[in-house]
Amino acid sequence: MSQSPFVHQLSAQEASKQNFQAYGQLIKPVDDGKLYDTEDAQLILNRGIPRFYIMRLTANGRQFKRITRHLQCTQCLGALGGKSWWIAVAPPAESPHPRLEDIQAFKIPGDCFIKLHLGTWHAGPYFETEYIDFYNLELSDTNITDRDTCNLQSIYGVACEIL
Repeated sequence: MSQSPFVHQLSAQEASKQNFQAYGQLIKPVDDGKLYDTEDAQLILNRGIPRFYIMRLTANGRQFKRITRHLQCTQCLGALGGKSWWIAVAPPAESPHPRLEDIQAFKIPGDCFIKLHLGTWHAGPYFETEYIDFYNLELSDTNITDRDTCNLQSIYGVACEIL
């Protein structure tokens, strides 16, 4: 009989361009006609066929035992309908798993999207409504060939929960 994992609680902070920069970019609306600059999403999508789609996710609480990264592309996520949501992230690293103390949680406002840096560990999106439709930009085979997942329960004996 296996024991329940210890729950490592993560207090979510409101994402801002400054506090999210180690993990990716927070992209907010800009006026039409603004020229391209470093405030725009800095994408890496040249290692395959880009895929932009809307995925419907159903609520599944805010607890997770696994965290994933993509090493071949950046990923963009945003909620349709202006709904806020949560994500847990850890910075890119050479290690085959993130350090537990590096995992942070953020509340993402509904008026923007995030771009995750290449190799950023992430778990989520999480939310409280029955479902949310998210737009997702990644490669067409990201979830088949570029999904490096760490089992936090096996490595650290924990499940993480976003507060």
